Amino acid sequence: MSAPSAPFTRRRPWSERVIEALLLAAAVFGIFTTVAIVLILAYETLEFFRFVSPFDFLTGTVWSATIQPYAFGVLPLVSGTLLISAIAMVIGAPLGLLSAILLAEYASTRTRNVVKPVLETIAGIPTIVLGFFAINYLAPEVLKRIFGDGIGIFSALSAGIVVGILITPLIASISEDAMRAVPRGLREGAYAMGATKFEVVRKVVVPAALSGIMASIILAMSRAVGETMAVVIAGGTKPQLSFDPLESVQTMTAFIVQISLGDTPQGSVQFYSLFAVAMVLFVMTFVLNLLSAWVVRRFRTAY
Repeated sequence: MSAPSAPFTRRRPWSERVIEALLLAAAVFGIFTTVAIVLILAYETLEFFRFVSPFDFLTGTVWSATIQPYAFGVLPLVSGTLLISAIAMVIGAPLGLLSAILLAEYASTRTRNVVKPVLETIAGIPTIVLGFFAINYLAPEVLKRIFGDGIGIFSALSAGIVVGILITPLIASISEDAMRAVPRGLREGAYAMGATKFEVVRKVVVPAALSGIMASIILAMSRAVGETMAVVIAGGTKPQLSFDPLESVQTMTAFIVQISLGDTPQGSVQFYSLFAVAMVLFVMTFVLNLLSAWVVRRFRTAY
C-alpha cells in the first residue's frame, strides 16, 4: 500500500510561496503602520495633557494656541470642522445622489460615457486648486453679490461649497454602483405591476440600494471632515465657536497645517497640541468609518 501523498500546499511552486509571503508582508506592514500612528498620537496626546487638563481641552470654548493668553479649548475647531462638513453634505449629498440616479437609471450609454468621466475629473482636481477657486471667484464674485458686506473672502460657506463639490463624485460613484447592483428582475417586476420609471427608482431601486447609498454619504462625511487645503485657503484661520456660515472659522486640519509650518518649537505645549487635535480628528473619522460599516451590515439587502 503506497504512502499517502504529501499535502497540496507542500507541492506548490516556490514562486507561489514567495508571492504569498510578499502579500502577507504587505498586509502586516499596513497594520503595523496604522498601529504605530495610533500609538504615536496617543503618546504625544498624553504629553499634551501634562500641560492642559483633558476636561478643559474637550469642553473649552476658546482656542488660542499661538497668541497670548494661550487657551486650548478644542470646541471652536470642532465646531468649524462640523459646520463646513455639514454645508458640504447639504450640497454634495443631493448632487451626488441625483447624479447616481441619472447614471444608473436614466442615462443612455452615450450620456454615461460623457458624464461619468467628468465627475471623475472633478474628483481628480487638487483640493488646493478648489481653495483658490473659492477665494478668487466664488467668494468675491458670487457670494459677495448675494450677501453683500455680510460675508468676507474667507467664510465657512465658501469652504463648505468647494468641499461639497469635492465629495460629490465620491457619493455619485458609490451610490451608482449600489444601484446598478440591484437585480434587473426587481425592476421588471415593478414595471409588470404598472409602475412608472420614477416609481421604480423611488420605491424599488433606492430602497434596495439603501445600504450602499448610506455608506457613500457617511464616507463622504468622513472625507469632508478630513479635508485640508481647500478649507485652509477658503475657510480662514480664525478659531471661534460659531455656527454662522458667513463667518470665518478654522477647522482642525487647518490648525494642524498652521502649527506644522516649522515655527513651533518642539516640546512646547503648542507642539503637543498638534497631536491632541490630530487625535480628536482621528477619533471622529474612525467613528464615521465604523458607522459606515455598521450601516452596510444593518441595511444590506440579500437578493
